[in-house]
Amino acid sequence: MPQMLLIVEPPGQRAERGRADGEVAYQRMLDFAGLLQAEGLLLGVNSLGTAARRLAKRDGSVQVLDGPFAEAKEMVGGYFLLDTDDPDVALAWAARCPAAEWATVEVRGVGPCYL
Repeated sequence: MPQMLLIVEPPGQRAERGRADGEVAYQRMLDFAGLLQAEGLLLGVNSLGTAARRLAKRDGSVQVLDGPFAEAKEMVGGYFLLDTDDPDVALAWAARCPAAEWATVEVRGVGPCYL
């Protein structure tokens, strides 16, 4: 099954870093994506915004909450989807990911929810 590198970062980090440093960090991430692409491993990549909405449907009732959510200690800031079945290969690439310097890189297989 493909492996995903989830970038899990502190929620206020982007604002604290500022635009100039943020642009440098973003370029480093683009360069990392280029390495993955050159190795033939990159299936998909995206940075995620900080605003969010949550939807839950229980007993026929729909509840929508606007975010960001203050109770969150972390937020998923983006991902790299890798074309490898080997979690150790994905972990080795996670160690090379620039975001590991300012966030946590979670390695998770992608597949059916019953696995």
